Amino acid sequence: MVKQNDSFITDEMLVKYYELNKKKKEIELEMTQLKDTFHDYFNNLVGPDNKAEVTINGYKLQRQIRKVEKYNEEITVRRLEELQMSDLIQVVKKPDDVKIKSAIQLGLLSEQQLEGCIVTNYSPAISVKTLTPR
Repeated sequence: MVKQNDSFITDEMLVKYYELNKKKKEIELEMTQLKDTFHDYFNNLVGPDNKAEVTINGYKLQRQIRKVEKYNEEITVRRLEELQMSDLIQVVKKPDDVKIKSAIQLGLLSEQQLEGCIVTNYSPAISVKTLTPR
């Protein structure tokens, strides 16, 4: 048992987390398979881009269709330039990580020259693994 800041981590907690995480993955896989089956059913019934619903024994299964439209960047930019509508095109300046690292490796740029430019983000992740086969 590990004690830190008035909280305890027990072996039971680790086992429970491990087992629940395993079940979660199994459930997610099974739900994905069921969703695929439902989509196949509706695709055959009404086509792939149509909403539909079916009621069986008091349960209603619905499929919603969300329509998302966005411009093809390359084609739209070219067309807007042809139409001399460049003011409708965003110019996004951002650092090229790969080129910056290459320039540092080649000695064209030093890390000191970019001091204060790097933003570091951390995100915690929990992992519990069994050390013995189960």
